[in-house]
Amino acid sequence: MEETILKTNLSLKSALIISVMALGISACGTTQQSAPATSTPTPAKELTVAEIQTQAKQEGKVVSVGMPDDWANWIETWGDMTSQYGLTHSDTDLTSSEEIAKFDAEKNNPTADIGDVGMAFAPIAMEKGVTMPYKTSYWKDIPDWAKDKEGHWMVGYQGTISILVDKTQVKNPPKSWEDIEKGDYKVRISDVTKSSQAQMGVLASAIAHGGNEGNIDPGLNFFAKLAKQNRLVSKDVTKAEVEKGEVQVAILWDFVSLGFKDQIDPNRFEVYIPQEGSIIGGYTTIINKYAPHPNAAKLAREFILSDEGQINLAKGYARPIRDNVKLPEEVAKKLIPGAQYKNAKPITDFKLWDATSKKIPQMWQEQVLVHIK
Repeated sequence: MEETILKTNLSLKSALIISVMALGISACGTTQQSAPATSTPTPAKELTVAEIQTQAKQEGKVVSVGMPDDWANWIETWGDMTSQYGLTHSDTDLTSSEEIAKFDAEKNNPTADIGDVGMAFAPIAMEKGVTMPYKTSYWKDIPDWAKDKEGHWMVGYQGTISILVDKTQVKNPPKSWEDIEKGDYKVRISDVTKSSQAQMGVLASAIAHGGNEGNIDPGLNFFAKLAKQNRLVSKDVTKAEVEKGEVQVAILWDFVSLGFKDQIDPNRFEVYIPQEGSIIGGYTTIINKYAPHPNAAKLAREFILSDEGQINLAKGYARPIRDNVKLPEEVAKKLIPGAQYKNAKPITDFKLWDATSKKIPQMWQEQVLVHIK
């Protein structure tokens, strides 16, 4: 997804009752009398998971955006959706902002059903009016901070901003923001004007240097220093470039960094959570209000929050949002040791961060990019 990764704010995105907005379908082929003007509309019927499965199978397809095979191990989830429910799948890899724009632009001729966006973008999607609410059967397993109260968005997995280092190019791998500042290598961060992952990277640096969700100047100042030193590269990080040695140090979600490390060469790379502090964020599914396959989209969210779906994400190095899922030992040992997360914190003021995140593109342009030659 984006966020091209790995797509990696993992834009810092979800038990008991199913709450769904069923499609309103008018009766066909029957004569009906007009209801009195004072009548109260009949509430839409709530579908059970079994009914959603049945209708999803009839739809036969699910189309995602920003959920590519190589991001957070989506490949296994889509494979399971095909094998268990007979759904075909296709994806277009887009950034969070592009996903929302696509839903909005195609409302009269929709093609996509579900997307995966950084948490900062979920309220924007709601404001645009392009989301369909759906509370999965795992609703009460999801922390309050990780879901919209009506189910318009729901975090599926967590990420923490990390440092990816190519040891063949950097002999003293940085383990902190201070180490990076003192280095002499290039540092890559994705496009902050579009990428939730990159925006969370700025917030992580800000928090580590005394800032917060409403004050990201310390983070902008950090990257401005790198830009002035001709050490900052503001460009999306791809696996191909990392493998070819075009990336020395990158600021990425932990699950993206771990994925590159494991897939390319575990002995060549190191991944660290910055010692001074970092930010824990999440990626959230949004179901297109105009989805051509709405029940397939709901079923996809249901599966993503299931034990099997959460383990699939963990296999892709993304920490599950449900803490009552027991990970297989071979999966758990691939993740970063918990001790490194001691200074990593989740966003505490989402309204403040939402307001700040809208200003980031312009601030990044004016305070950081102007120094890149």
